[in-house]
Amino acid sequence: MKNLKKLITYFIVLIVFFACSSPKEKAELKIKELENILFSDENKMIDKAKAYELIKAYTDFAEKYPDDIRTPEILFKAGDMSMNLSDAVQSIKLFEQIIEQYPDYEKVAQCLFLTGFIYENNLNDLNKAKKIYTEFIEKYPENEFADDAQVSIENLGKTPEQLIKEFEEKTKKNEN
Repeated sequence: MKNLKKLITYFIVLIVFFACSSPKEKAELKIKELENILFSDENKMIDKAKAYELIKAYTDFAEKYPDDIRTPEILFKAGDMSMNLSDAVQSIKLFEQIIEQYPDYEKVAQCLFLTGFIYENNLNDLNKAKKIYTEFIEKYPENEFADDAQVSIENLGKTPEQLIKEFEEKTKKNEN
């Protein structure tokens, strides 16, 4: 019964897809369809192939419609999904594209912070991470992530054991 519902839904989507009048509407429908498949309550685990297909749909939309008001958000979704799939290079590329092409987008600061985070945690490029975190603090000192960027700079390259030891030492010092 569940499979029959899925099959019927799929055919309805196909009919609507082919009935759309413009390529842009088809692109939007494809994105919606893939988002619905990936983020449905039935799917507990993300289908990586579908996730990469959605990222491709996002980036295709952005390439074809760079002036659409939704494009920076669509690119952000692609970067976020790439990051969650541990595709560090792709996510950095997408976040940098947003920063360069859409400097007025509301999540530009977040894109910059996430770029530093990825360099630190996924690529282990601590020099690049420090440079980006420093740039972030200079550009967005009042941003909610400014303190996180500062803490990250202070703790770059430290092992969990070193961090625990420093925390214990601070705790002892504050108790005295």
